[in-house]
Amino acid sequence: MHYDIVFHLDQGQDELNIALSNIANYLKALASEQFTAVLLVNGPAIKLMVKDADNCAKLTALCEQGLELRVCNNALTHFGIAPAELCPCCRIVPAGVVELVDLQRQGFAYVKP
Repeated sequence: MHYDIVFHLDQGQDELNIALSNIANYLKALASEQFTAVLLVNGPAIKLMVKDADNCAKLTALCEQGLELRVCNNALTHFGIAPAELCPCCRIVPAGVVELVDLQRQGFAYVKP
C-alpha cells in the first residue's frame, strides 16, 4: 500500500487543530508502515507557524514522529514573517501551491482538514 499524504492548511486555528488531530491519528494508525506525511502551510495559516508556544510545541512533537512541516515562502513574504520567527521544524518551500501539485503528482493523497 502507498500511504504518502499531504495535509493542506491555509486557514485558521480551528483548521490547524483539526489537522493536528488528523495527523496524530494517521501517524498512530500507520505506525508500522513506511510513508511520508507532510503538512503544507500557505495563506493566512502561515501566521500560526511562528514560535507560538502551543502550536510550535504540538507541531514539533508531530515532526519528531515523522511529520514534515513545509511552509510557503510566498505566504511568509505576504504576511511579513521572517524565517527566523518560524517554529524550528518548518521547512520553507518557494511556493505552496506548486509544492501541492508536485506532491500530488508523486502520488500523495490530499487532505484538507
